[in-house]
Parts: sequence; C-alpha cells; structure tokens
Amino acid sequence: MPPSLANQEGLANRLGLQIKAATPTKSAPSIGLGSLLNFQWELTIGGQTLSKAQFDQLVAQDAPLVEINHEWVELRPQDVKAAQTFFAARQHERGLSLEDALRMSTGDTLMIEKLPVVSFEASGSLAALLETLTGNQTLDEITDPPGFQGNLRPYQSRGVGWLLFLEQWGLGACLADDMGLGKTVQLIAYLLQLKAEGRLSGPMLLICPTSVLGNWEREVRRFGPQLRTVVHHGPGRSQGKAFRQQLEAFDLVITSYPLVFRDQKTFAAVEWQGLVLDEAQNIKNPEARQSQAVRQLQAQTRIALTGTPLENRLTELWSILDFLNPGYLGPKPFFQRRFATPIERYGDTASLTTLRSLVQPFILRRTKTDRDIIQDLPEKQEMTVFCSLTPEQAQLYQSIVDESLAAVEVAQGIQRHGIILATLIKLKQICNHPAQYLHEDSLEGEIQRSGKLKRLQEMLEEVLDEGDRALIFTQFAELGKLLQKYLQNTLQRETLLLYGGSSKTQREAMIDRFQHDPQGPRLFILSLKAGGVGLNLTRANHVFHFDRWWNPAVENQATDRVFRIGQTRNVQVHKFVCTGTLEERIHEQLESKKPLPNKWWALARPG
Repeated sequence: MPPSLANQEGLANRLGLQIKAATPTKSAPSIGLGSLLNFQWELTIGGQTLSKAQFDQLVAQDAPLVEINHEWVELRPQDVKAAQTFFAARQHERGLSLEDALRMSTGDTLMIEKLPVVSFEASGSLAALLETLTGNQTLDEITDPPGFQGNLRPYQSRGVGWLLFLEQWGLGACLADDMGLGKTVQLIAYLLQLKAEGRLSGPMLLICPTSVLGNWEREVRRFGPQLRTVVHHGPGRSQGKAFRQQLEAFDLVITSYPLVFRDQKTFAAVEWQGLVLDEAQNIKNPEARQSQAVRQLQAQTRIALTGTPLENRLTELWSILDFLNPGYLGPKPFFQRRFATPIERYGDTASLTTLRSLVQPFILRRTKTDRDIIQDLPEKQEMTVFCSLTPEQAQLYQSIVDESLAAVEVAQGIQRHGIILATLIKLKQICNHPAQYLHEDSLEGEIQRSGKLKRLQEMLEEVLDEGDRALIFTQFAELGKLLQKYLQNTLQRETLLLYGGSSKTQREAMIDRFQHDPQGPRLFILSLKAGGVGLNLTRANHVFHFDRWWNPAVENQATDRVFRIGQTRNVQVHKFVCTGTLEERIHEQLESKKPLPNKWWALARPG
C-alpha cells in the first residue's frame, strides 16, 4: 500500500479547495457581512494543488486511484462531481463574502458547493479583522471622548472601542454586560466619539422599554449634553413629514417598543444611521408584532444592549443576532435543526462549540465576577432609576393635585398642614402603583399599571438570571404585602416580607433562611422602619429603594444591611424615581443633602 493511501483520515487527502482572501483594495472600511472579498482558490488533493487542466486530465482517466507527482491519491466520485459543480457555479456566482470568511475562520463552513475547504488564509486588513473578531487580537482602550462628562473605567473604554471597531466594519454588536456595569454610559461615549470624529452624520434611533425613557433622557443629559436628543413619546409627538423634518436638528431619537409598532410608517420612512435596542430581550419572540416592526427599520449600524441575551431558549439568541446581522445564523428553521435541537435536546457539545465560535465575535459579555472587572468597580454603586408614569397614574396624580390645591386655598393653620401632608402621601402611593392608592388587593392586571413596577420586574428578572439576591425597601407595609404576592406569582419565586407586623420568631427565621440557606429565597421585601436597621443581610448584593424617604441617612442605613463587614461582593443600589413628580423633587433634595455629613465630619478631630 503506498504511504499516501495508508491514511485516508481527514480532509487533506480529499479533493478540496485552498482559499486565500483579502478585502478589496478600493473598499471603504465599512463593508458589512454581505460585502464581497478579493479571493483566490486552488484545487488541492493530498497536499498538492491542481490546475483546472490537470483536474480535467485526471477525471478523463475515469479511475478511482490516480497518480499526481509520483503520489497516489483516491479520487472519490462525489468529490469529482462537487468540483465540477463548483467550476460551473463560478461562472455566475457572486464570489466570497465577509460572512463566508468569518464562518471559515471559526470552523463552521467547511464546504463550498459540497467541496471541502481544506485550508483558508486571510491577509491584510481582513486578517486583522478576523483576528480581532475571534479574540486572538485585543482592542486598545479609548480615551474619554470630547464632551463626555465623566470618566470611563478601563473595561468601559474597551467596550466603547469594541463598538467603534464593529461599526467601522458595518457589523452589528450586542453589548451584554451585567446589570450595573454601565451599558448606558458606554453607548453615550460611543455616540460622542462618533460625533467627535465627524461620523455621526445622521440620526440614531434608540428603542427602549417605556419605563426607562426618562432614565435615558437624563443619562444622556448628564454624561453627553452635547448630543442633541429628542424623546419621541406622548400625544404631542410629531408624525410623518413633520417628524422627518425635525430629525435634521438631532443626533439621537429615543422612543419605546410599543411606539415603534404604533408609528411604524413614520419610523420606516427614515434611513437611520444607527438603530440601538435597549433591553433587547424585548425582541426575543421574532413573531411578536413589535419585533417585526423593529426588524423592518433600515439602519447602517445595529446595536443591542441586554444583560440577558439568552433567557430560556437558544432561539431567543438567534432572534437578537438575526436582528444585528440578518441571515448570519441562517433562517430560524435551519437554526432550530442545526443548533437549538441538538444542543437543548441532546446536549451536543460539538454543535455548542461551533455556535459559540460563531456568535462570540458579536457579543461582548463582562460580569461583575470577572477579575479584570472587579478591580475597576467601586465597592458600592448607587444608581437612580427614572421611571415614567402610566396614563392611569398620570390622571390620578393630576386629579389629586387639583383637588388638594383647591382644598389648601380655603384651609388654615394646622388643617392646611394636614392636607399638604396627606396629599404628599397620596402622591407617593400613586407613583408606586394605582392599586395602593385605591386600596385594591392585587397589583396584577391585563396591562402594567405602574412604570415603577414594570421596571422593578425587569431588573429583578435579570438579578435572578445572574444568580444574585436582592433586598427591596418600601416605606409602606401594605405595598410590601402587595409586592410579595405579585412577585411570587409573576416570577414564580418565593419572596420574603419583613414589616412591623412580623413577630420576632418570624423575623429571625426569615433572616436565617435568606442569609444562610443556599436554596432559600433570593428576594426579600422589607419595610423601611422594620428592616432599615439592626440586620445583617450580606448575602444580597442588590438593594432596591422602591420609594424614597425624606432623609438620606435613613436610606443609607437600609443600604448598610447589605454594604457592611462580611460583604464579599460589590453592592448595587437602585433608587426608583418617577419623573415629573414629587419624587423627582425629593430626589433633588436628597442629592443636595449628600455633602452635609462630609462637611460635618470635617469639623471633627482627625485620627
């Protein structure tokens, strides 16, 4: 047996293709997955290359074993047929795309016209691109962009650089950092850098849940005031031609998922420079009407922001990646057969490895447990979560304001003070949930009646997905009971509740379960008075202040149930505020009081 025939394992001994590729010399950097490359191919077998004429001579011998340069190789009929099909297709095929090259470099596509690709070589800028996408070459951190009001942490600088890199190549990106690592800040810095480089030539459209519209508006105003921003929301929003005309004055348009479907014609008539999805898991169901409306929008660049790109099924990941880079993972039925079913049903590790290599170039995921991230983070992060009122909340709020102002006009003395105090309590209850003010026995309903509750549910889902634990503080015991019932039914998770009516035995049992039981509940609702002091709950690393107290020291004491000796993880504090309401005024006052303790301690004797 000739040595060349002794070992027939692997593709090298089969008739196949050897491909070399590079980007077009006259092409702009932004080419996209579908753009064509300059490429050269050669037939190869047994480590030797063949010209078309040599191949035709071998085929003419009509023999299963042929000799090439004194080496015997097997010429399989199916490979001969595939090669002939390949030659015929070259006469009208469009060529090799960047998508094809990426698949080859990740080891997924090893066939062209059923002919094996035995080797693939990229050169020039294409090689640099593939090296970076596959993680073999790192990106440099960028400096804080001009106009950025803050300081990017090193991992955030790398995130901005990654977004800019993919944007230059016309590729979609999914920034999937853990909650609290600053996806919002990174996007703002990215937009400012585009603006500074003169590459923000058209408007960007940011789509987010209705509950965070106000939060995005404030964060842009805080970190990137140079970005000309408009929120497309409310009954007075412009439509059609008027909408398109006003776009010339803005860099960023912020709107919500429901409005993209409702105003679909208005949005679809614009060629957006960029399309950004916040909480991108909102399009995890590709058949949903809002998902279809989002996919029909035209944009040069696409970005997804989500801490949970994959929640329950691999098809959710497909939905986000197909939005970012349409067609990259194939049609949904193909993806289901090729990846989802083998991985989910049969635990196919080879398919999982291939899928991971395909999606990793377009997903940047950092967690709070990463060693490179931990050293960048402060021990405690405080974040204000701005929420919008629902129409029901806004109507109730305005009616109470009108009634109270009329009553105050005719009241005097202590009665006047009583009306004002009662009004403040009512307004805070409405901001929490209409059911609390109306003394209903449930927070559930066909529609979400509270912007705060909707945002809390979204954030808690992410907390639970990450395996974390959370404390939820409210000053209202009756709301705590409603929240406990709602969260247990909605999230299907046992939720503890500690309030003034809890006995000492119940209190100690709940604390012990939350703090020491590995299988115990991961959500703990506490009234501010009953749970704000004297507890050690370091098992949690998230604190939610559902409603704000007047005194920042009281809130800090509540936060210190988690942020204290024994805490081994960074603590994230989320403070909920309804925009345009009394709560926003309270928030402003609390912020103004923050420097007071430091000024007082400056008077004390050091050491």
